[in-house]
Amino acid sequence: MGSTRLWIAVGMLVAVVATIAVAHSVRAAEMRDDGMFGGGHRMMHFFSDYLDLNDAQQQQVKQIMAKDKPALEPLIRQMLENRQQMRQLIESTPFDEGKAHALAAQQTATMTELTVQKAHMFSDLYQVLTPDQKTKLDTFLDRHEHRSARHMNNPPQNE
Repeated sequence: MGSTRLWIAVGMLVAVVATIAVAHSVRAAEMRDDGMFGGGHRMMHFFSDYLDLNDAQQQQVKQIMAKDKPALEPLIRQMLENRQQMRQLIESTPFDEGKAHALAAQQTATMTELTVQKAHMFSDLYQVLTPDQKTKLDTFLDRHEHRSARHMNNPPQNE
């Protein structure tokens, strides 16, 4: 696989899993406040089951996720806090557009940092995979990208 294709695959992996993990983590944090990193378990199961990781690979994945957890968890919490502040702003009267812009800018900066941190983690995770597992993951990501592009070109119509 060429270097460009590898980086595209890693980028797509980051986008897919970051979206899933952030959404899951935010929901998990809303339901409980125990400081746990909620998105990791789903990702671990995906890697383990879909890519058929062996025991040594599973241990490597767990170590990578544990190493990166301290950098990711505060960013996920910040995303949740920003979302809660935006909701309060939406529910308040009068609407403060300046504050909304400031919250949106802060959310963008937090999401950027979270995406970079996750890209680093997924780069490490990608290196754990065998060539066959990388091919399987690339195929999965290609299908997901195709479905996403198709959905963007044909959004559901409201009736």
